[in-house]
Amino acid sequence: MMDEPTDKELLAQFRDERTRNAAFGKIIQRYQRRLYWHIRRMLIDHDDTDDVLQNVFIKMWKGLESFKEDAQLYTWLYRVATNETLSFIRQRKAELFVRYGDVEYGIESKLQDDNFFRGDEIQKKLQLAIQTLPEKQRLVFNMKYFEEMKYEDMSQVLDTSVGALKASYHHAVKKIEEYIRNSNEASMRG
Repeated sequence: MMDEPTDKELLAQFRDERTRNAAFGKIIQRYQRRLYWHIRRMLIDHDDTDDVLQNVFIKMWKGLESFKEDAQLYTWLYRVATNETLSFIRQRKAELFVRYGDVEYGIESKLQDDNFFRGDEIQKKLQLAIQTLPEKQRLVFNMKYFEEMKYEDMSQVLDTSVGALKASYHHAVKKIEEYIRNSNEASMRG
């Protein structure tokens, strides 16, 4: 059995016209699932996630040839995915220009209608709480909590200091705890 090529080897293959398509396919195969779930945690909706992921792959194809290997490939891909996701969110907000409560209701109904979401009530509350966070805190929380990404890697992806990331994560956790506590108290009253 052949060993899997390293990212560095795949990049070299991508830069060679003869092996470009095969190398690109292998890179997609290696990172597609992780990038999908990174985006999905921000957008919730499967179709929106697929659309953004396709844009990530297009940007990846265009940017890989000039990719400077001073960063790891996966941190660069996460940065591209993060930027595309945030652009999508801003574009969607501009299109809809809806009140905050409507956004939350829309997310809740997407979670309930989602065939992929099979969570119990506490998981649903966690997802709703995450969606109330500011974009940056939501990103940091998802990367740390779900993807178990190291702060140093997040720092490269988000171009932010480790200290700022730790603070964002701490604030996110506090807001999530408060949201769930308030949600529980409201359901006990109601």
